Amino acid sequence: QVQLVESGGGLVQAGGSLRLSCAAASGRAFSMYVMGWFRQAPGKEREFVAAISGRGGTIYYADSVKARFTISRDNAKNSVYLQMNSLKPEDTAVYYCGRKREYYTDTYSPSAYDSWGQGTQVTVSS
Repeated sequence: QVQLVESGGGLVQAGGSLRLSCAAASGRAFSMYVMGWFRQAPGKEREFVAAISGRGGTIYYADSVKARFTISRDNAKNSVYLQMNSLKPEDTAVYYCGRKREYYTDTYSPSAYDSWGQGTQVTVSS
């Protein structure tokens, strides 16, 4: 539906920080979409991390990342970001950004999102 490209992943030690970016190839109607971050570890289901409404007024976080991660967006740049602080080994996963239409669907469910990026690997060592 739309091309999304994640960047910013890498290898860090526990307690470190990373900033992930997700850019849409097209800015058409970007502000009309909720943007979300999900992650998937080997052998596990895709897991909700954070989401932000079209204009940034409503933000959602998984309990596991509250107070550590911050989601933001810049609609002028057709981009969404995830600042990750105090990283833990259990944060290790491939991180994906996804797009959801701004209507009443389950923000926490990956099935509600109609486009995904290729993912960026985050590895946190102890």
